Amino acid sequence: MDKSYSDINREGLWSNNVALVQVLGLCPLLAVTATTINGLGLGIATTLTLVLSSLIVSLIRNSVKPEVRIPIFVLVIASVVTAIELAMNAYFHELYKILGIFVPLIVTNCAILGRAEAFASKTTPDKAVLDALMMGLGFAAVLVVLGAMREIIGQGTLLTQAHLMFGEAGRMLTITLIEDYRGFLLAILPPGAFIGLGLLVALKNVIDEKNKKKAAKPTAIIETKLAPASL
Repeated sequence: MDKSYSDINREGLWSNNVALVQVLGLCPLLAVTATTINGLGLGIATTLTLVLSSLIVSLIRNSVKPEVRIPIFVLVIASVVTAIELAMNAYFHELYKILGIFVPLIVTNCAILGRAEAFASKTTPDKAVLDALMMGLGFAAVLVVLGAMREIIGQGTLLTQAHLMFGEAGRMLTITLIEDYRGFLLAILPPGAFIGLGLLVALKNVIDEKNKKKAAKPTAIIETKLAPASL
């Protein structure tokens, strides 16, 4: 793989974002992002899984026979997820109970196996780790933003239950944006997650379209100036 580090960064965070472009891993993304902290917790767990599994796959890539590579990759991912699940259960037990089945289901996230097969198994460990980190951060960013949107609209708060991740000091992080807010139930239900994700995808497409037009203007100006000279 001859991608530069800057290309890897850009693709993972924006141009090939797991949630907004590849549209993978939507089951946990839509199910647990009712609050910002839920999204952050799952985002960190997914990012750690991506980084560790991609590193291991890259290190063993020359030792694994092609015909058994997929089962081996799944076994690596499952082992990493199990370790992360046990750690979350030990140190973030309440958050772990809220995220529930979606932590072990990280094993089935197509994005993780896809990066292992399409990139990590074909490149050096440094690029594999960077690609996994950027893909994970891009996915986690969508989880956090979507969770924040749903929490604000649905409950009128931000960073509620932050103590589940940051300890008792995290209670001070909770922000009440709207006093005596009765809430908007649709926002914290699965349909609200679909609507919120659709808005984020639309916003990304609008930004990309504007960037394309800006990039095309200088080219058009140069062609206009050169046209008379070529006659």
